Amino acid sequence: MSAQSSENRVAQAILNGYLAVFFLYMFAPLIVMSLAAFNAYDYPSVTQWRGWTLKWFSALAEDDRILAGLKNTFVVALGVIVISLPLGLAGAFILTRLQSRWTGLLYAVLVSPILTPGIILGISTLIFWRNFDVPGGLFLTVLAQSSFIASYSMLLFMARLQRQDRILEEAALDLGASNLLVFRRITLPFLYPTLATAAVIAFLQSIENYNTTVFAIGGDWTLVTEIGSRFRFGLSPVINVIGVIFVVLTVVAATLYAYYRERERKRVLAVERELGAMDRQARLAAKRRGLDADETAVPLPARA
Repeated sequence: MSAQSSENRVAQAILNGYLAVFFLYMFAPLIVMSLAAFNAYDYPSVTQWRGWTLKWFSALAEDDRILAGLKNTFVVALGVIVISLPLGLAGAFILTRLQSRWTGLLYAVLVSPILTPGIILGISTLIFWRNFDVPGGLFLTVLAQSSFIASYSMLLFMARLQRQDRILEEAALDLGASNLLVFRRITLPFLYPTLATAAVIAFLQSIENYNTTVFAIGGDWTLVTEIGSRFRFGLSPVINVIGVIFVVLTVVAATLYAYYRERERKRVLAVERELGAMDRQARLAAKRRGLDADETAVPLPARA
């Protein structure tokens, strides 16, 4: 028994050490980056400490190009969401509902933009749309990014649609509902969680993209292209301030999401307990009347 206990302690120590190294690897760069945003030194550094300061936050508020790039980044990201989600959903419907020997080939074609280097996508988008007199800029950047982000959305929608039970759709069609009504009242509500997930992933993929954006942006700029251009002259801690802001926003969003999920879980458990109590009362009342308890049982809803 002591040998077993010793092995458990060793295994627990190894696990704790692994978790410590893992979290250190994950959060150490963020901590260093955040500290550099409060260092009075003119370059991002924590080894050459010049004291605590908040001047870089005010410097960010005065940096017009960074602020304009941040605004352009959000404009492009929203445009990518608007284009990528419908395209991805259309591709997912074709691949999951179309029964053809060409489905495999079509799947490979629609997924191929993910495997194509971003530089190729940016250059090819610029060359193609110049034939239609579309210059480089924010609009062309949206088109270039959507060309591969739509494939990510398509994969997410395919995974969701493959788990859908189509009995409700077939029943609605048999009762005379139109295809548009079936999609709006049955299929679309089923896809709501994936729509939100696909929008978040498209947004994150867009704001961090550089290789495709730098060739399609033309005379405009986004946050990442502006940061990339400043590497030639040396970065200031203003960039670290942007990182701190994004980290804080991410933590707040994750906390709110976790709180919402926990509250929803408790609400479902409370409803299940209430229905269980009603079921027990109904069975007891039926037993007293000499009836079959199964005829008055209150069905419990399936857990989401």
